[in-house]
Amino acid sequence: MDRAVNQAPTAPRICLALPTNRACSAAITALHAEAAHAVRRFGADVRVLILDSAAETTRAAHTRTVAALPELPGVTVHHLDEERQRAFLRRAIERAGLPGPDRLLRLMLPPALSYGACTNRAFLLAAALGCHSVHRRDSDSTYQVLDGEVIYPVHHELPWLGRPAAEATAAGLPTRLDPALADRPVSLAGASFIGELSVDIAGIRRLDEGVYHDVVSLWAPGDWPEDRKRALVEESFTGAGTTPFTGDRSTLTLVDPMRVDMCNVALDRAVYERVPLPPATDTIGSDYFLLHLVHDAGLPGILHNRHIENFHTPERRTDTGFPAYQRRFVKFLLSMLYFHHVYDRMAAEGAALLDARGRVRPERITGLLRESTGLDRAENVRRLDRVEGAYRKLGGRYEAFAGRLAATRAELLDRAERDIEDFAALTEAWPALTEAART
Repeated sequence: MDRAVNQAPTAPRICLALPTNRACSAAITALHAEAAHAVRRFGADVRVLILDSAAETTRAAHTRTVAALPELPGVTVHHLDEERQRAFLRRAIERAGLPGPDRLLRLMLPPALSYGACTNRAFLLAAALGCHSVHRRDSDSTYQVLDGEVIYPVHHELPWLGRPAAEATAAGLPTRLDPALADRPVSLAGASFIGELSVDIAGIRRLDEGVYHDVVSLWAPGDWPEDRKRALVEESFTGAGTTPFTGDRSTLTLVDPMRVDMCNVALDRAVYERVPLPPATDTIGSDYFLLHLVHDAGLPGILHNRHIENFHTPERRTDTGFPAYQRRFVKFLLSMLYFHHVYDRMAAEGAALLDARGRVRPERITGLLRESTGLDRAENVRRLDRVEGAYRKLGGRYEAFAGRLAATRAELLDRAERDIEDFAALTEAWPALTEAART
């Protein structure tokens, strides 16, 4: 369902994106209200994009929610189920003329849950809609309210995204940015969340603090000293804590990926039209890659404090949802063998990740990804040993899950490496895919 009202052609066009696979009519209504704020405050032309992978009954409820939204000048709502998404992707892949079209379609719309793939579809659709930026939200989060006013993140995302950082500084935005980077465009704007942990593992901490430390520390590089791992565990998945919003703060800076969450971020088209997100399935954290790329390439960003409220939906704790979610967490731990290698190389290359026009070089990212697939798996074998032992120590459903881990070790190790190979293949195809979507 697409609903539109005329808007001045000179207004900036943005994509306010909500991927979902669960009931979230309240989130859809709230997203529409944020779009209205962007129109009122900035004169934006907003494309609200709902990518709906929910079951048929839930999708039908979402359709009714969209139909009931008030028509607003400057706001267009696009509600696409997976069949419409698949049709769009097939056309774009065919137009791009790339080899392996069936594989590309599977990477873009896999049969299993993929945090990166759903956002990649938003990126391609935003290109097709002529948007200058994508503003990502999640269906298991909501906005804060202060004195009756809803605190919309788009308030800080829209003013400077895509414009030279020097313009934001000249207008008085507080800055910690190296003046040598002032001519580069603001490529990211984001904040974090308050409330529950972003990864639903608080149950481990309640059962055993020591086991929680052992498990969470496994996402650090294997050669880190213990004190550095301890510090990582303390801040991992906590976002901005629990303190509610009391007033605006924003800073122009190189945004630390640990300070931003993907439920509360906006990216300029010059980033996401050059490099996609990892399309790995059943892997928590697979959608954070571009935050690292923007930081390491020295692209300016805006870090603000309009944090979103995070909550966990109950299906992750059901008898079927629990092992599925824990598998996603373990796959995240295994993916870090490869991503830490790539992040270290990106940090070392810095501005060399950009071409002569200051744009991200996708071919360099592809090279780093393929280089990482040759890494020794011994570190991941140790990760599996430790997480299996930790879960057995917890007993109950954790011990039962450890048994599943033991039976699928080889598959998990292979899958972690293939996920990086798939990401390299998609990155190589991405510029042509984006151009095909745009035209």
